[in-house]
Amino acid sequence: MSDPTPLEMLARLLRQRAELGEPPLFLDGLGRTEALALAAAAKPRGPAAGGSSTSTPSPRPGTAAPPTPRTPAPPVRAATAGSGTLAAGMPLPVLPDTHDELKALVSGCMRCGLAGSRTQVVFNDGVPNARLMVLGEAPGQNEDETGLPFVGAAGKLLDLLLMTIDLSRRETVYICNVLKCRPPGNRNPLPDEIEACRPILERQIELVAPEVILAVGTFAAQWLTGSQAPLGKLRGSVYSYRGVPLVVTYHPAAILRNQGWTRATWDDFQLLRQVLDHGA
Repeated sequence: MSDPTPLEMLARLLRQRAELGEPPLFLDGLGRTEALALAAAAKPRGPAAGGSSTSTPSPRPGTAAPPTPRTPAPPVRAATAGSGTLAAGMPLPVLPDTHDELKALVSGCMRCGLAGSRTQVVFNDGVPNARLMVLGEAPGQNEDETGLPFVGAAGKLLDLLLMTIDLSRRETVYICNVLKCRPPGNRNPLPDEIEACRPILERQIELVAPEVILAVGTFAAQWLTGSQAPLGKLRGSVYSYRGVPLVVTYHPAAILRNQGWTRATWDDFQLLRQVLDHGA
């Protein structure tokens, strides 16, 4: 049997001192890896006389010891980071100051009954620093499945209309709806659903800060103008929503059903172009 190395002898000494209850030694000049190996070797092996002890597995020489388990401190969140949850019957938390944080918070919204029937929240498409915000009523089936507003045939028509005035959702347009979840059967939104989404939409508009808002469809037009007049009487004028110029027009889905509104919609988009170029 070979003689023990100095490191093995020192380990035995430390282990004997630990078993006898002697105070620890401070070893100047000892490397971290060697110190960890010695500390592990110095632990008493087996129960001490008159009692029992529980030990953890010793690390292998040359490896770091596992960290001591600690109870993590609760995360500290600023109120403006959207702390809290959007739950039914709970006070609305302070809404975030950035678009991405607001979108993340709303992705789990449970403020109304639509949370139980939706596939996913449909928050927006387009760019957050858009010149134009297009606002519709609520997601439909295609939107509920894809998570994006204005897809399918109506979305393609909207994109074509935007192209006629040199705008696109990829560069200059932000698209969203009054409601972020699809009503079952595409029914009209209910008052409690509108109220649940209202503060979210208001913050959404504040964060995007568009130059102009385009309301498409009767519901969005009446909601933003505060008027119950039919869309045929509302269109053709420039309104203001909290200081932002507002133009209203027919919903692309309605134009697909009634092509007689195509010319009027074209005129509305020329008015929109004029407001974007020269202001209201």
